[in-house]
Amino acid sequence: MHGRMARYSFTGDAHEIAREAEDGMLPVFQAQPGFKSYSLVVSDDELLSFSAWETPESAEAANAAAADWIAANIAGQIELKEARVGEIVLGTALGVSTHAGASA
Repeated sequence: MHGRMARYSFTGDAHEIAREAEDGMLPVFQAQPGFKSYSLVVSDDELLSFSAWETPESAEAANAAAADWIAANIAGQIELKEARVGEIVLGTALGVSTHAGASA
């Protein structure tokens, strides 16, 4: 399992941006092959996006999907600072455990 992590600066109300993401970005991610989960966290003046995917390729594809949706819907409210993809080695909500052995 792989994760996509992104940091965004934002203007306005973080909760409103999250509602817009739930109504718009979440369905886009759900339609992508390999989607598992999506979360947004607000921390001070940043939004942190975490999504889980079956493969590194599906996680990388989520970068383009997110950029397209943001550009079309909330470009004036949010700006990407950093995006990364990596292997999820422990995730309690996803059933990924270090005790399960090496992942493929």
